[in-house]
Amino acid sequence: MINRFDQRYLIVFGACLIQFVTIGLLFSYGLFFKTFETEFGWSRTLLSSSTSFAFLVMGLLAVFGGRLSDHYGPRIILAVTGTLSGLGYILLSQITQPWQIFVFFGLLIGVGMSTHDVVTLSIIARWFQQQRGIMTAVVKVGTAAGQFTIPPIAAFLMISYGWRPALIIMGVVAIIALLCAALLMKNPPASHGSNQHAQTAGYFFEEARRTRLFWMLCAIQFLFFPPLVTIPLHIVVHGMDMGMTAVLAAMLLSVMAAASVVGRLTIGMLFDRIGGKGALILCFVPLITSLLAFVFIHKPLPLFAAVAVYGFAHGGFFTVMSPIIAEYFGLRSHGTLFGTVVFFGTIGGAAGPILAGRIFDSTGSYSLAFSTLSVLVTLGLVLTLMLPSHKPVDDRH
Repeated sequence: MINRFDQRYLIVFGACLIQFVTIGLLFSYGLFFKTFETEFGWSRTLLSSSTSFAFLVMGLLAVFGGRLSDHYGPRIILAVTGTLSGLGYILLSQITQPWQIFVFFGLLIGVGMSTHDVVTLSIIARWFQQQRGIMTAVVKVGTAAGQFTIPPIAAFLMISYGWRPALIIMGVVAIIALLCAALLMKNPPASHGSNQHAQTAGYFFEEARRTRLFWMLCAIQFLFFPPLVTIPLHIVVHGMDMGMTAVLAAMLLSVMAAASVVGRLTIGMLFDRIGGKGALILCFVPLITSLLAFVFIHKPLPLFAAVAVYGFAHGGFFTVMSPIIAEYFGLRSHGTLFGTVVFFGTIGGAAGPILAGRIFDSTGSYSLAFSTLSVLVTLGLVLTLMLPSHKPVDDRH
């Protein structure tokens, strides 16, 4: 018989696997840009728009995914969305027309992404009360591992078999892995020790949305999310523009992922000590630094260094928001609240890749895009500095 302690870490493993597959495949999508440009004559604005549409779908459905998980548990939701995500990659291998990229990538894969963070991290927040920050970070290391591992494998598959078979293989493996991971996920039982009270403590969604703090968190997510979507998508093709091969450019994502592991674990450990506000500030500073560096770097070697700084911030941001919502508002409606904050982030995230693609198509450079992103992130830092210090959730709720 598996004891409760073991069950918790099986759930962590399942959440890591979902993060690994979902985000690793998403990061690999940028490798196909040059192929689509060459074979179909499609612009980067078009290709970026399909990604933006996927993030918009993700954000719209994240609210519902969080609410469904709060009420019905995660297993069936993750199984359905994981299957749709893998199917999206399989069908993407058959594209010949621009509209298909929006349906297969934007819609199906967007649905798949809608639960990978909201549901898994909400479940982790429920299982781990005292180690919420670090265990969220451990799960998000799965994301970094996917970013590090899957893009080079995708590049190898493209070179060895062609881009269409590569996408089919990626889709089939995704379906199998995500279904297995979904079976491991579940909410803690009502008898889960001291967590029993914590599961029902905190704000109802209707109460939280009437607070200024909740909307500040939504705005902060809106402002920092665009570079978290735009840079991973465009940095590979940006490296190719500098003369890198596809395999070398894919290594930019590997460096980003390795640095993000450090960022996730560092911010996760510090979160449990200094709280969400301090952790957010520690994410904003390297993000602003790296975005400004991208403006002035025009050679491959310094680009790797800037990507490492960016990766630290990238990893930290994806660790901090779920536990900060639990810190301020409790667990009663955590999935719904987290999903709503993610929705506002994806609005900004949807605009970022389109903006970057349009700027490149117009100017032949990403410099203006990087500058614009740095301004948005600076505004996010200003709002973060205005957040209140952590106060325990009112147990009267």
